[in-house]
Amino acid sequence: MALFGSKENAEVAALRAQLASAEATISDLRGWVGHLRGAETAVLEGELRQLKTAVEQARSDYTKLGGAQRQVRAEVDTWQAQLVETRDLALLQEVGVYEYAHPLDDAVAYKNALADLKQRIKDAAKGNAVTCHVDWAVNGSVKEGQKLGRDMAKLMLRAYNAEADNAVRSVKPYTREAVKKRLTTTKDTIGKLGVLMRITISPDYHRLRLAEIDLTADHLVKVEAERDAAKAERERLREEAKVMKEIERERARLAKERSHYLAAAAKLEANGDLEALARVREQLAVVDDAIAGVEQRAANVRVGHVYVISNIGAFGPGVVKIGMTRRQEPEDRVRELGDASVPFRFDTHALIFSEDAVALETALHHRLSHKRVNLANHRREFFYASPAEVRDLLVELKDSAVLQYNDIPDALEWRQSEAERQGGPAVMAMAGAGTDGDLSDDGVE
Repeated sequence: MALFGSKENAEVAALRAQLASAEATISDLRGWVGHLRGAETAVLEGELRQLKTAVEQARSDYTKLGGAQRQVRAEVDTWQAQLVETRDLALLQEVGVYEYAHPLDDAVAYKNALADLKQRIKDAAKGNAVTCHVDWAVNGSVKEGQKLGRDMAKLMLRAYNAEADNAVRSVKPYTREAVKKRLTTTKDTIGKLGVLMRITISPDYHRLRLAEIDLTADHLVKVEAERDAAKAERERLREEAKVMKEIERERARLAKERSHYLAAAAKLEANGDLEALARVREQLAVVDDAIAGVEQRAANVRVGHVYVISNIGAFGPGVVKIGMTRRQEPEDRVRELGDASVPFRFDTHALIFSEDAVALETALHHRLSHKRVNLANHRREFFYASPAEVRDLLVELKDSAVLQYNDIPDALEWRQSEAERQGGPAVMAMAGAGTDGDLSDDGVE
């Protein structure tokens, strides 16, 4: 019994020790909890409240900024609607093919139409170009108020006309719409400034001034087109004059040569030298054939040479010029084209003789129309094409004789200049150059 009670007391003591240890641990934990619930917890809670406040403030500011941004955008759109672009560079970047507002036959017709329109504008300016309605008194007098209104209306009309006259003087084909918009803005501004007196520029009068701007721009374009056409015609006449001088020189040379052969034939016939006479008569027949050829050239303005040339230094690779000349030596025309207006001489890729060089040139231009460099002026005969592309077209057309063909341009001056710029020896290797010869047996020699 004693032993049993002693064992029971030992277990109780052990349990009590464990309980005491647990209570100590609980006490420590309570201390830590109290510590965490102390000053630091309050600070953290305060910081959390501040962060929540800052977030709410930021959200409120964001909402306000969004509203302000929308308001600014609306104001910008309003001002942009009233803004008139007048910078030449910006307007030039938007330029397209010019379309006549009032198509007429020539510059004289535009000049006459402008004169008539200006007279109508003068007549309208004396009438109801500007309106004003004042029904309140000045210094106790309604008449004084109406007089003030009329004076202000005249002043506003003068300002509008000054702007319209300046628009007509300064308008260019590519600024036509911008100038008209600026004048319309002036009209609207006058309406806003004169709202108290109900001063407005008459819509009919405004349409007349806008039509004047249109006609002036059309006139400028037509004058430029006629100037280009006249220049091309002068160039054609100069070319024809050179061809006729060349024909006259050749005609005189052949006539002189023929007279020598005739004199020699007469002497040989008188001396009875029939063998020599036969040779002279053969030479005389050759001269007669040459004279007939010269006369055919003089009579047929369509006989000539079509040339295909390039200028890498001036226009870069992949650009050719296709033209026509009636000269007996077409290279003379090519040398003229490479004058001081371009930095380097042209290189000849092909010379094609044709009894209808005009038709051949037109056919080549038509087939390469989608590759024109200048789409606005078809008198500029430059195309984004290679000599090989033109050669293939000539093979298709067949009705031509290719006298010369060279696929790779020499471009000696340009190559020498590039080599000197790079500080190295001039690169003169012309791989594949000088491939003159027949194109094919398919009708093109």
